Amino acid sequence: MEYNRLGKSGLQISQLSLGSWLTFGSQIDDSVAEKMMVYAYNQGVNFFDNAEVYAHGRSEVVMGNILKKQNWPRDSYIISSKAFFGDRIDPKPTQHGLSRKHLTEACEAALNRLQLEYLDLYFCHRPDKEVPMEEVVWTMHNLIQQGKILYWGTSEWSAQEIMEAHLVAKENHLIAPAVEQPQYNMFVRDKMEVEYAQLFKNIGMGTTIWSPLASGVLTGKYNTNDKESTRLTVEKNEWLKDTVLTEENVNKTAELIKLAEELAISVAQLAIAWCLSNPNVSTVMLGASKLWQLEETLASDEKVELITEEVSNKIETILDNKPIPPMF
Repeated sequence: MEYNRLGKSGLQISQLSLGSWLTFGSQIDDSVAEKMMVYAYNQGVNFFDNAEVYAHGRSEVVMGNILKKQNWPRDSYIISSKAFFGDRIDPKPTQHGLSRKHLTEACEAALNRLQLEYLDLYFCHRPDKEVPMEEVVWTMHNLIQQGKILYWGTSEWSAQEIMEAHLVAKENHLIAPAVEQPQYNMFVRDKMEVEYAQLFKNIGMGTTIWSPLASGVLTGKYNTNDKESTRLTVEKNEWLKDTVLTEENVNKTAELIKLAEELAISVAQLAIAWCLSNPNVSTVMLGASKLWQLEETLASDEKVELITEEVSNKIETILDNKPIPPMF
């Protein structure tokens, strides 16, 4: 496993990491979650991602129990939580958002569920138009000063919002966000490749990208007739289905499968290696519901060297979606 600095911070993060969205505390048994965390840790993964909203807090409980049982040295791994949506099905006004009240109380709740004394990374899971940026930045700065979190970041914020947070931090001599957690894959590219370009250049922002396999489309499972594997068509993820599971993306995946076969790797490994080839990706967060899936995707770091200029050009021809920077 190779490690990258998280942006311009000094934190060394494994280039592949494990996320718990949709799996821990809901889709998979706790024993399977433990097997995957142990396997990942033994392969060199040092970052495990979570959030208050995942399984309404249950995901953090499962992860916390595993961490306590394994008793790994606390300084050997990185744990995150995210706050915005709340941990209840129908949260009251003070139980979600980015107010000082919710960010502080959500942090305490995450620490209790994870059975930890501090979070390594704490994300504002979405921007909040109802809360002044000064309040958000001051709250995160104070949580760092209190020793409850070490670094803070954003998730799915615009470049303008992230820059505003940095300006507030600079003006008030506060600690600015160090990392953004955006979706990034072969089908979703604009933020990472165009919108954030100046942020990478000017502030050295780190990234923990999610959905590198486009919610499973880039595994190739939707190119088969196995209806059991087409989970997006029968479960409650209509928003994912509408944006990712399109005929165009499935057809492109079919062509990517052929290219992966030429390289003697799986299409999932090709997709993840492609993400890793972007120098602005600090870590690619993997998700899995079965151990064999994680074993396959964790081997992707060994495939990055296959993403040569020639292969990259073939991928671009298949995707035909390279973002175009705006003309100034």
